[in-house]
Amino acid sequence: MNLENLNNELKTLPAFRQKQTYKAIFNELIDDWENATSLPKELRQELNEKCPLEIKAQIFYSNDKFTAKALIEFEDGKKVETVLMRHRDGRNTVCVSTQIGCPLACEFCATGQMGFKRNLSTLEIAEQVLMFARILKSQDQKVTNIVFMGMGEPFLNSANVFAAIKIFKDKNYFNIGSRRISISTCGIVDGIRELAKKEPQVNLAISLHAPNDELRSSLMPLNKKYPLKKVLDAVDKYIFDTNRKVMFEYTLIQEINDSGKQARQLADLLKGRICVVNLVPYNSTGKFTASTPAAIENFKNILIERGLETSVRHRFGEDINAACGQLKTSTDVQI
Repeated sequence: MNLENLNNELKTLPAFRQKQTYKAIFNELIDDWENATSLPKELRQELNEKCPLEIKAQIFYSNDKFTAKALIEFEDGKKVETVLMRHRDGRNTVCVSTQIGCPLACEFCATGQMGFKRNLSTLEIAEQVLMFARILKSQDQKVTNIVFMGMGEPFLNSANVFAAIKIFKDKNYFNIGSRRISISTCGIVDGIRELAKKEPQVNLAISLHAPNDELRSSLMPLNKKYPLKKVLDAVDKYIFDTNRKVMFEYTLIQEINDSGKQARQLADLLKGRICVVNLVPYNSTGKFTASTPAAIENFKNILIERGLETSVRHRFGEDINAACGQLKTSTDVQI
C-alpha cells in the first residue's frame, strides 16, 4: 500500500476527489478501489493499477486472543510493528509506532536495541490504524482508542504525528475523539510544549522509570539532555496551560528501581501535581528481571499512601512479544 503515491495521482484532479478517496479509505475502510462507488469507474480502475490498497502484513495473535501484533512492510522493504489491544469493556486500542527503531537507546526497551532506521510518514502511521480498523469492521467493531506508545519517540517525528492525529480525529475519517488519543514521550520538552499548543485535549504520558537523575540517566541516556527538572518544568507548564492530568509511566525492574525508598522518592518528586502514576511490570527484553508481584504491590501502596493516584498496567500480548517495551522487528521474518 502506497498512499504517498496516491497523493501524486490526485494532484491533477479537483480537491474534492482527494476528500472522496480519503473518506473511502479511512471511513468506509475499503480494500479495493472498485468499492469506492463515489468515484468514476475509470478512476477506480486506474487507482487499482497504480495505488492498490493491500496492506502487506503478518499478524500474530496472543493465546487469549485479546492482543494482535502486526508486522507491516512498507514500499522500501522496511518493517514496523503495531499492536491491537482488545479490552473486556469493549474498547479497542491501537498502539501505533512513529519510527522504525528508535535513537534513544533506553536500556529496558527492545526497540532501542534496534537503533534508528527512519521516521514514518503521516500515512504510514495512519496505515497501522487502518489495518486493524478493517479487521474490526469485519467483526462489527471499530477502533476506539489510539496510543502513540509503539516503536520510536513520537516527538522526534512530531510533524507527521500531529498530521496523523488530524486524520484520526477527522469526522469524515476515523472520527476518534482527542481524549481517546494518547502520546507517550521520554521527555522531549519541545514536544510537550507543542502538544499543549496544538492538541491540548490529547492525553500526555511521560516515560519516567526512575525517581532521580542518576538512575534515570543510566536507564535512559536522553535524561542527560533532558534531566528531570527540565521535564517536570515542561509538565508543570503543560498542566497550567491545559488543566489536564498527566500520566507518568514507571517500568518496575527488580532490584533496579522498585525499592520502597525509590517509591518514596518518586512520591516526593511528583507531589502536588495533577497526575496519575501507571506502574508497568517489566516485560522481558533479555537484560533485566521483572519485579515480583509483592514488590509491585508494595511500591503501589506507598504511592497511594502518599496521595498519588496509582494504577498497574495490564499486560497485553507478552506471549507474542507485543507488550510494553518488546516491539522489535525481526529481520528474519518474511512477509
